[in-house]
Amino acid sequence: MTPTPETARPHRPSRQWLTLFWFGLALLLLWLALRTVDPGQVWTLVSGLQPWQIALLLVANGAVLFSFSFRWWLLLRAQGYHIPYAQLVGYRLATFAVSYFTPGPHFGGEPLQVWLVTSRHGVPAPAALATVVMDKTLEMAVNFLFLLAAILVVVATGATHALTWPVIGLALLLPLAPILLFTALANDRRPLTGMLTGARGLARQMRERWQPADATTRLRVEAPDRLWQTLYAAETEGAMLCRRPGALAAALGASLLSWVGIIGEYWLMTSVLGLGLTLPQALTALLAARLALLLPLPAAVGALEASQIAAMSLLGFSPATGATLALLIRVRDVTLGVVGLGLAGIYLRRQPTLRPQPALLPLDEPQQLQERGPSLSS
Repeated sequence: MTPTPETARPHRPSRQWLTLFWFGLALLLLWLALRTVDPGQVWTLVSGLQPWQIALLLVANGAVLFSFSFRWWLLLRAQGYHIPYAQLVGYRLATFAVSYFTPGPHFGGEPLQVWLVTSRHGVPAPAALATVVMDKTLEMAVNFLFLLAAILVVVATGATHALTWPVIGLALLLPLAPILLFTALANDRRPLTGMLTGARGLARQMRERWQPADATTRLRVEAPDRLWQTLYAAETEGAMLCRRPGALAAALGASLLSWVGIIGEYWLMTSVLGLGLTLPQALTALLAARLALLLPLPAAVGALEASQIAAMSLLGFSPATGATLALLIRVRDVTLGVVGLGLAGIYLRRQPTLRPQPALLPLDEPQQLQERGPSLSS
């Protein structure tokens, strides 16, 4: 029997319940975190900020935000696509907005990022996808390595004894996935295409079992073939980039620069509140905030607040201090998210029609891809 839209309806309530679960968990964490906080102390800390301190925080945040697109800009230039830097900053901000307001603040906006440079600047989809994947992989690799370094600094200096060996072990494992992806691409492997090939094999088995007859069902079954072509070409581009040590070194340097800015901005935030944290103490609180962002909660609601309150309490400060830090971070991120959503709306309404630019790195035709990789018809 051919699957019909009616047979797919029972799956929709499960997705709705999953969404409700995450929102409910976020609200529960928020309530548990804030129930020990004195609002009067939070107001005292916030109202004590001077205009020049707020301006200094805005300048620091603007500098950090501006640095986030540097790595992507370098990767695009390495492929021969010269897109104005200011426009890439706007695209990254729109991407951040989509990721921030959906479950999992680190992911979600990447398809928009690919689409913007493809539709607005004519960058071929494989090249755009390769730069975004490389950009995100480098970002995650450096993020995890910095988290690991922060954990080691915290443990070595004794800033807190809350970290356990399982947490340290998990931190050691986190950088492995992006590092393995880079290693595979540098050795001319196609790990993502390989996983999709397995999914295509499963889809082929389902096609043979159900024998779809209508055009809509055939389109759904054949879609992995087109995705396979694009992903294989993107990994080919990525492999070529991995064999350009100068481009990768520059992109890695951009990642390090961004992290220096992140640490500096957070330390400045604690300084204007008069906390006087040492560097290991600031790293402890920042580490808690970054770990909270890894949870699949929309905007890390509840998790961020709980992380800062717990971190400040462990360091000997009042829960109100942690709540104030979380409030400053939340105001900053929500403001950037709203601006990003506005930019995304503008980009969607004002969509130019461009011809694809010729790629500096030649892309294989589908027939050549079939010769170099698994057969599309198999």
